[in-house]
Amino acid sequence: MVPNPECVGRDFMMGCGRQPVASALLLYLHIPFCHRICPYCSFYKHTPGGTPVGAFVDALSAEIRGRVAGPVRTIYLGGGTPSMLSPAHLDRLFEALHASVDFQSIEEVTLEANPATFDAAKARGFRDLGVTRVSLGIQSFSAQVLQTLGREHTPDEAAGSVDILREAGIPQINIDLMFSIPGQTEEDWHETLTRAIALRPDHISAYNLTYEEDTAFFDDWKRRGMPHTEDADAAMFHLAGRELTAAGFEHYETSNYARPGMRSTHNEGYWRGEEYLGLGPSAVSTIGCMRSRNVADTAAYVARVRALGHAADTCETIDDEARRIERIALGLRTSAGIDLDWLDAAGRARASLLVDEGLAWIDGGRLALHGRGRALVDAVAAELI
Repeated sequence: MVPNPECVGRDFMMGCGRQPVASALLLYLHIPFCHRICPYCSFYKHTPGGTPVGAFVDALSAEIRGRVAGPVRTIYLGGGTPSMLSPAHLDRLFEALHASVDFQSIEEVTLEANPATFDAAKARGFRDLGVTRVSLGIQSFSAQVLQTLGREHTPDEAAGSVDILREAGIPQINIDLMFSIPGQTEEDWHETLTRAIALRPDHISAYNLTYEEDTAFFDDWKRRGMPHTEDADAAMFHLAGRELTAAGFEHYETSNYARPGMRSTHNEGYWRGEEYLGLGPSAVSTIGCMRSRNVADTAAYVARVRALGHAADTCETIDDEARRIERIALGLRTSAGIDLDWLDAAGRARASLLVDEGLAWIDGGRLALHGRGRALVDAVAAELI
């Protein structure tokens, strides 16, 4: 693969002739390795083997040193499964981070983890490296549903991993859950929510399964048809809302619930349209009005970083209209909603109809969805845009 010539060098980080931004960036690091490939996941990932993990860690460390040039507000290690990196590899990676970023000014450092990939000693290592938040990919507390999802852990191992992180002194713990999984009943989902709440995490993400291309679930859906109806999806969505808010969680984004003061700072930055730098294979960056994407191939990523200092494969300019559309689509997912000034006259008229239908409220020049409207966010966004 030949790099896009517009992405060669460091000019692509400036964007539209602007100087690099002075405000602190969100920093995302993509770790592509997984022990096994889950049938629903569409993110770029693969099992170890084709590229030595050590060579990848060295390349990512080099990209950090070469591209992180200003203040950073949050760091998020996603994947893939970042927690499956060995302690030695994590040490090398965080050595590059500490050399490039002032951790005294960092508001949040999140590490995605799967329950089967760490023990007490490794969890203490996360804390010592500067991780302040671990996001656990539990997905379900039903053994049958976990088997459908291709997960390696048991319900009890999932619960035990929360205790391990808490005992290790990790300040914030998020649990990722998923609903509308093939074969999952509403009773299964209720039991999963009940067990998750009992573990007293700081944050819970509850995602409606989506069928993405290039996944086994998508191929199965094309052959057999959708196993869940929109009404069933909505019932599980609203069940999560009732159970989690009753337990003291704030429903602050379509799929995210937090204890007071425990929101995901990094993800809130995305939803507010803040600028972010993505490093690692397939990672996306948006700085100024320039968006770039690294090559989605780990071996090619390592080779390009060695040769060029970066691995950007595609670049595009985000114009004002594209930015407006994104701000509406993302902002409507949050409890803060969107500024009415982002809507044209037709959009504002449709917003008033949403209020009349009891799907939204308007206050202080902002529009936010509530009640049934929150389950219809994608359709509403399409109408308002």
